[in-house]
Amino acid sequence: MIGISACLGGTYCRYDGETQQIPALIELVQKGQAQMVCPEVLGGLPTPRDPAEIVGGNGFDVWNGTARVVTDHGEDVTEAFKTGAKIAYEKLQASGITQLVLKERSPSCGSRVIYDGTFSGAKKDGVGVATAYFLAQGMDVYSEENWQELMEVVDGNRKNKSHERPL
Repeated sequence: MIGISACLGGTYCRYDGETQQIPALIELVQKGQAQMVCPEVLGGLPTPRDPAEIVGGNGFDVWNGTARVVTDHGEDVTEAFKTGAKIAYEKLQASGITQLVLKERSPSCGSRVIYDGTFSGAKKDGVGVATAYFLAQGMDVYSEENWQELMEVVDGNRKNKSHERPL
């Protein structure tokens, strides 16, 4: 089983109240092969909510205390993002999940690219708050842009296990 950002699985939980659904990921959820999480909602943030970006660094910097997550109205939501990451991790860990497909560019779930903290639409290399936490716990993180690579690994493992014979 894998974990996926709830918005990719069809849940209307993005900051704008929308979804970023990917039909193949929805199908995995329906088949019981994926579990959805939204760290921002788990951290107590409403849907919809004000857009937020990481100011002063990336998700690792948030955990180190040198960056924070703020909304476009200046509200500091750092603690909600950190709390949500921890709760999401606990839920995933309880299901034995160590591989994730998360929403790129999200201040929680971005795995390679996030917005630069200026609310100008500019992007920079970096990871979100939840992704930084998941990586620090040894989880493998993919995004909607490269999730097929994960599926090749998962499918390969299934095929290899199907050829194993009991001793």
